[in-house]
Amino acid sequence: MSKIIGKGLGILLGTIVLFLAVLFVALSIFNSPTYAWRILRYGHSDTGDWRIFPERAIEKGPSYSLIELGHQRTPHEVEYPYQGETRKEILNDLLKRTGTRAFLIIKDDKLIFGTYLESSRKEVNTSFSSAKSFNSALIGAAIADGYIDSVNDPVIKYVPEIAGRGLDELTIRDLLLMNSGIRYVEGGEMPFYMAPFGDDALTYYPPDLREVALSVKASGAPIGRAFHYNNYHPLLEGLIIERATGMHVAEYLQERFWKPMGAEFPASWSLDSEKSGFEKMESGISARASDFARFGLIFLHNGTWNGVQILPEAWVAESTQPLRPDPRTWETMTYAPDYGIYYKYHWWGINNVDGSYDFYANGRYDQYVYVAPRKNVVIVRLGDQLDENVLWPLVLHNVVDQLP
Repeated sequence: MSKIIGKGLGILLGTIVLFLAVLFVALSIFNSPTYAWRILRYGHSDTGDWRIFPERAIEKGPSYSLIELGHQRTPHEVEYPYQGETRKEILNDLLKRTGTRAFLIIKDDKLIFGTYLESSRKEVNTSFSSAKSFNSALIGAAIADGYIDSVNDPVIKYVPEIAGRGLDELTIRDLLLMNSGIRYVEGGEMPFYMAPFGDDALTYYPPDLREVALSVKASGAPIGRAFHYNNYHPLLEGLIIERATGMHVAEYLQERFWKPMGAEFPASWSLDSEKSGFEKMESGISARASDFARFGLIFLHNGTWNGVQILPEAWVAESTQPLRPDPRTWETMTYAPDYGIYYKYHWWGINNVDGSYDFYANGRYDQYVYVAPRKNVVIVRLGDQLDENVLWPLVLHNVVDQLP
């Protein structure tokens, strides 16, 4: 019997090795051996991925702007929708059970609540898709600096390589709005064994993301008709910023935001590879919680920091305020409009009953920089996603509701 079991295990292991070998070859042909290795070695992304990619440093200035401590009352309990019901939970319990590493509440420019769970204020956290809100800010800065004429510029003005593919009318504004026009197939839409060939993986792991950006194809859907979340958009934006400014994207972020806003710590932007040296535009900013908060404070204060206009006030408004009405259909994240959630220029937002709105940067595994002008508040939540049923925008909205 033991011989039969041993033989069976041997056949199984042999089959697995053969499958992995065939998959490695297929992925190498599909993209590159580096892509194949990263897929098979690392699998799904996680919050430690900033350690596995090369990076470009983002230096801070000679001094930083202190966020003073405040002593205002903060919520003890939060109320939020949970699996079709309304749930009440002690805030600290929620933070602990959801893998939260950093949670900061800043009101009236003062830190009134700050906690680090199995972490510290000096710990590096990755942005995931919160980086897209930084991309949007960089586009606004490039327009203000005269590098880009307008969000209505066609993409092919800066990336002529994609002309003639049905995307000639695609504008920078369409990229920022995630208006479907570029083909994108998520891994979840494919059998699990085909996910490595899907666009989620293809816009994350390759060693040459410029080449990936230039491979875009039209979906056949009219540009501007539908919201469809798409990671080719930030890659194209990276090419536009790079070509328009003549600077690496991380360098431009350093000079336009990180130094002027008085960042407390240096940061970094993950790169596709040392050879290519292109920023992972869809996900790759790594920084400390307090500096993510500083970025939010720039937007809270209509583009200013300590009296210095870092970003035009008009851009802050244009890039964060909701489309009213939003004429598009939602092909992805279809639940969002049911909660009053909208999308504008790589910022998410929530419509409030009084006509105002909160807005927020949102990254995978629930990385948030939440801005609520109605209460003069910025909240940062960073960490893992141990409970996918928690809708953090609605939790943070309730936290703001309870603040004086």
